[in-house]
Amino acid sequence: MRAIVLTEHGGPEVLTVSEVDPPVPGPDEILVDVHHTVVNRADVLQRLGRYPDPRQVQPEIPGLEYAGTVAALGGRVSGWTVGDHVMGIEAGGCYAEQLVTHARAALTVPPTVPLEDAAAIPEVFITAWDALVVQAGLTSGRWALVHAGASGVGTAAIQIARAIGAHVAVTCSAGKADACRSLGADLVLERSPADWPTALRDGLEAHGQPTGVDVGVDVVLDVIGGDEVVRNLAVVARRGTNVQVGLLGGPRATVDLGALLAKRVTWVGTVLRSRPIEEKIAISRRFAAEVVPLFADGRLRPVIDRRFPLDEVAAAHRLMEADANVGKLVLDVR
Repeated sequence: MRAIVLTEHGGPEVLTVSEVDPPVPGPDEILVDVHHTVVNRADVLQRLGRYPDPRQVQPEIPGLEYAGTVAALGGRVSGWTVGDHVMGIEAGGCYAEQLVTHARAALTVPPTVPLEDAAAIPEVFITAWDALVVQAGLTSGRWALVHAGASGVGTAAIQIARAIGAHVAVTCSAGKADACRSLGADLVLERSPADWPTALRDGLEAHGQPTGVDVGVDVVLDVIGGDEVVRNLAVVARRGTNVQVGLLGGPRATVDLGALLAKRVTWVGTVLRSRPIEEKIAISRRFAAEVVPLFADGRLRPVIDRRFPLDEVAAAHRLMEADANVGKLVLDVR
């Protein structure tokens, strides 16, 4: 089968199509004919040698999410039929024409979502929902702040917050503000070099939030890290939650722990990729029950910036590194 294999780490030019042996499903796995996959920041970091596949399998094939059709079933698998439309997350291996995945970790593609768009759902929508709702407890009427609002996770988070009746503020570059507003963001803040914390407080007060030391958001979803952590602590409400899901701005910051204690802030670090299979199955099953139906009624939709054939994966990575996309970059494998 054709796959993108990393034989070395470096720039986008190291991404080349190779012929590799197809995988064989185990007793509890399904074999998937991958039709579409997606470029994620994790793929770029893996290509650079900074975020290895935790499975340490060879050959090294990037790719965290897929959409395709069931090609074969393991001996103990039930509930799937050859030809079913399927999507899901993996620790790697999705830049390929076939992959194997645990049958209970796979998700049925919503009937209202074309297969060619479904690969843009699993990683970002599970990440955003798990962070905002499952871990931070965001509920109707409360406020979330989402950094990088025009990213894949950001566009998913805006929609999820709106779908549950919460309010959402986002940071983004000026050129992506309209895209965030069109998805339903209540407040759109220019992240840099603007003073977004002051703009956030002003916006919250304009929306009727209380003034004073307690003004702030209930949940922060941060993919940036670095110095943004300090500003997050300044704008999170008393007893609020900061969920750290990425470190695009760097892994280190100097934090006033006194403010952390005084506000009684909950600070959560989370990642999907390295979770044990049992945890991935559990979150996938809950996502299937609670979130997938929202695609069927139109409250959620995948946001796709553009598509590339698998042979042009290097161009997709360059676009990702230029931070020029709004939403997802899809690779058409077949």
